[in-house]
Amino acid sequence: MMVWLVGAGPGDPGLLTQRGAEVLARAEVVVHDRLANPALLDLAPATAKHISVGKAPGYVEMTQAQINAVLVEHGRAGRRVVRLKGGDPFVFGRGGEEAEALAHAGVAFEVVPGVTSAIAAAAYAGVPVTHRGVSTHFTVVTGHEDPAKGHTDVDWEALGAAGGTIVILMGAARLPDIAVRLLAGGRAPSTPVIAVRNGTLARQVSVRMTLGALKAVQAPSVIVVGEVAALDFGWFENRPLFGRRIVVTRAREQASEMRLRLEELGAIVIEIPAITIEPMPVTVPDLSAYAWMVFTSANGVIGFWESGLEPAGLDARALGGVRVAAIGPGTAAALASRGVKVDLIPERFVAESLLDAFSKVERSGAKPRVLLARAETARDVLPEGLSAKGYRVDILPTYRTVPVALDPELAADLRTHGADAITFTSSSTVTNFLAGVGSLTDWPAPAPQVISIGPITSATARENGLTVATEASESTLDGLVVAVIAALTK
Repeated sequence: MMVWLVGAGPGDPGLLTQRGAEVLARAEVVVHDRLANPALLDLAPATAKHISVGKAPGYVEMTQAQINAVLVEHGRAGRRVVRLKGGDPFVFGRGGEEAEALAHAGVAFEVVPGVTSAIAAAAYAGVPVTHRGVSTHFTVVTGHEDPAKGHTDVDWEALGAAGGTIVILMGAARLPDIAVRLLAGGRAPSTPVIAVRNGTLARQVSVRMTLGALKAVQAPSVIVVGEVAALDFGWFENRPLFGRRIVVTRAREQASEMRLRLEELGAIVIEIPAITIEPMPVTVPDLSAYAWMVFTSANGVIGFWESGLEPAGLDARALGGVRVAAIGPGTAAALASRGVKVDLIPERFVAESLLDAFSKVERSGAKPRVLLARAETARDVLPEGLSAKGYRVDILPTYRTVPVALDPELAADLRTHGADAITFTSSSTVTNFLAGVGSLTDWPAPAPQVISIGPITSATARENGLTVATEASESTLDGLVVAVIAALTK
């Protein structure tokens, strides 16, 4: 039996430690609070039991005594338990009380430190808590003590006189009173203050002020008082897509890379997979009969090798005597990862351009045969065009796209908060997304900008009544990200 007290960090899931990720991956029970990013729960096995013990002002799902009891109960039962706590377990996280309860019950535990918001929120706002020539020390203090004590342990006047940086956690509601006492201790009214709300998240908001002219501060906020608060090495909130809500409609199997790139640019990414990719059983014909094999997407490549392929054990050597064409660099990369060198990529990554490219290649034989690996349902531009050029074309379906029902909670969120942009990567994402959400007219203004990966997807969007704001100049993931930036930073 083992209970891990894991610091989840201040909000950005990327700040979870490697050790924290390791133990989450082994968890049978995850006991989590509201300050731990929900995305971290996906790191636990799908079979893990989730127990929410969140606390908010005026609302408590479980008392601390009840949380302790839950940890002891599951620990004694021999389960692997992760207690996922915002920030660091031992920095105003009451991790010490949980460790004490586990030790008293004879349950083995381990503490996995986390990145505390006391430092991270300031860093994400571009403020170092210490800085040469400005501040040589900092004090971390809570602005919300246990009311049951009946007294305060914080001598705010002494902190005001001590100099250096003061970092206040959970002090938003009491900030006016705290400021009065710091001023009474000798801090100047001109002392810089910065309050960082939702630090390290894409909805982070930094408010700068002085101690003598405070503004209202909303929780949860980390408040930094001292000369360092005048420094501004801003980077997080200066990213080009910071705070922009962007809907990604790619299949969930493909969305992670798109999401990562947009989030690195500061976006709030809302994944609404309009389709899912379903591999199909594939029986490969005698490849020696073909002069060319054409792949029209990375999904086609994946389906060819990974969906119950027959004959078993087929690898890149089977294509040794066949020339290979790919619709674009993403498809070529998928082939390269399987040891296949591509002989032909068109200038533009659409079927029409691939047809033009075939016009320039040398043919052998009277009617060279082409094997086309693609989706079960797709446009017939390529097979019809190749046939018109004298090729004999056989179609090998390797996958199908299946519509995905829209999550009702996501639908409600979009109707309430809207989005800045919606990205579409195929015609099927357009039609299936609109089938799920209906009209965009009831979304909050301004209407989201529609950003398309290429001309075929754009045409489908327009046929369905959408106005395409921007189309990627290159029909790739990189091209789509560039188009998003261009559309939202005009």
